[in-house]
Amino acid sequence: MTVIRAARRMAARSERLRRQGKQLGVVPTMGALHEGHLSLVRAAVKANDVVIVTIFVNPLQFGPHEDFRRYPRNLPRDIRLARRAGADIVFAPSVQEISPTGFGTTIDVGPIGERLEGRFRPGHFRGVATVVAALFHLTKPTHAYFGQKDYQQTLVIKRLVKDLCLDVRLHVLPTVRERDGVAMSSRNRYLRVEQRRQAAVLWRALRAGRERIRTGERRASAVAARMRRLIKAIPSARIDYVVAVDAATLAPVRRLRGCVALLVAVWIGRTRLIDNLLVDVS
Repeated sequence: MTVIRAARRMAARSERLRRQGKQLGVVPTMGALHEGHLSLVRAAVKANDVVIVTIFVNPLQFGPHEDFRRYPRNLPRDIRLARRAGADIVFAPSVQEISPTGFGTTIDVGPIGERLEGRFRPGHFRGVATVVAALFHLTKPTHAYFGQKDYQQTLVIKRLVKDLCLDVRLHVLPTVRERDGVAMSSRNRYLRVEQRRQAAVLWRALRAGRERIRTGERRASAVAARMRRLIKAIPSARIDYVVAVDAATLAPVRRLRGCVALLVAVWIGRTRLIDNLLVDVS
């Protein structure tokens, strides 16, 4: 496996591979790899000639008081895990490599990036879209792989690819969960033992919301209220949002129909966790 740190070298390598007719699978990450990331790598390995894992902690998607400086970083470990999962290349550029003079150009994807996470983390998706576009430019993937855990992010990237006519096919794979249902996340390591146990309430709430829908409830407010009650029973939990919305647009709805996204963003102590569940309302 090859480790590439220089942006120009990565661009030259991927350009050469594309000219050779290779299928390039790219798994964009911020490192701190876990089984969720590795499941994406293994899926990419099955369907592509060459698999590239990008490891880049993107400063543009962190707000001024967020956890950019303490975000977990362990590149040697990430390289080992990527190699074992079958990756051919790890692209791990520095911030200076991606943007030597700072970003003067940014990408705004419109309303899909302004709701929910966009409301609580202003500028977050502008940073995501800008850097993902840069990584796609350098790695030139034919296929790119993302996890459903960051559901709104997948919609933002779909919009980016569609609007800019990028020559890449997106694959969104199911969220990988721990035994108690907690979605695997690099931020889970921030949780203390008791907080980690309490974090399972997010999955319980999502399943409770799904059950209300399956038993006939069609009022979005009632479904959200059921999820909210479960979460509020945890003393250390603080809710940013708990919603049942249209899965394609994330627009709020009064009556549930079609494909619905149940989304939650909750602080457990000082750690902010997000999760989601898609429900087909027949």
